[in-house]
Amino acid sequence: MFALVAVMMLSAQAAAVVLKPVANMYSRPDEEADVVSQAIYGTTVTLLEERGDWARISTPDAYTGWTPLSALRRLASGEPPYASQGRVVRVESLFAHVYREPDVTRRQPLLTLPFETRLESAQAPDSNARWLLIRLADGAQAWIQRGDVRPDPAPLSLDQVLALARRFLGLPYLWGGTSTFGYDCSGFVQMLCRQRGVLIPRDAAPQCRWEGMLPVSKDAIQPGDLLYFGASLEKITHTGMYLGDSEFINATTYQQPVVRIDRLDDPHWQKLFVAARRLK
Repeated sequence: MFALVAVMMLSAQAAAVVLKPVANMYSRPDEEADVVSQAIYGTTVTLLEERGDWARISTPDAYTGWTPLSALRRLASGEPPYASQGRVVRVESLFAHVYREPDVTRRQPLLTLPFETRLESAQAPDSNARWLLIRLADGAQAWIQRGDVRPDPAPLSLDQVLALARRFLGLPYLWGGTSTFGYDCSGFVQMLCRQRGVLIPRDAAPQCRWEGMLPVSKDAIQPGDLLYFGASLEKITHTGMYLGDSEFINATTYQQPVVRIDRLDDPHWQKLFVAARRLK
């Protein structure tokens, strides 16, 4: 006898906000399934389908996957996306602790949030104050140290992104990862491009084929260009960002599973290199 599972298809307008620091997205509604991507705290996602305690969601980059409903709060009809208006700050530290009260010694943090998390400030900015009162995605109030956040920043220049990229050196590689708790190769490159104000596809092969990219010959590669690797142009499996002088930064499992700088003239990468692309 087969158990019946309730499946509910939702309207395209149904939305929810992510409540976990990082919510895994699975290929099917099962925590034993493979992780296909992640959504970080405060991200507004589209609800596509519900099945039992699970929801199939779509992230702002149109990537879909299954996540537990417990990781989400459904938005009411007409409710604006979290941290989309008013006083918004963004986590600039690699990780930021959120506290119940403005003190680091009395209680453990409520949450530890990754870089890029957008938050709603519950008070007017005061650059001289150590603490900032914030409204969390579940409506509760909490405190964060002002040094961990900054007002929602403008897109960075290419040189600024190249400098920023080195801040992530040594962070762990994580399949499906899209945050400072762990990046995979395409999640890392997508994040760097997002700092320039450009949202590119989530996975390496679609990135390489994306209409917003220009092909670049190997002898014309410049810092900031994206490098793609694999068995062939049709079988791309890896990506990184070129830094110059034959060096590129990438989240890789090669030799050491971290964000690291490798050399394009290394025989390992020479053999796998298939394409370079530049944002239009």
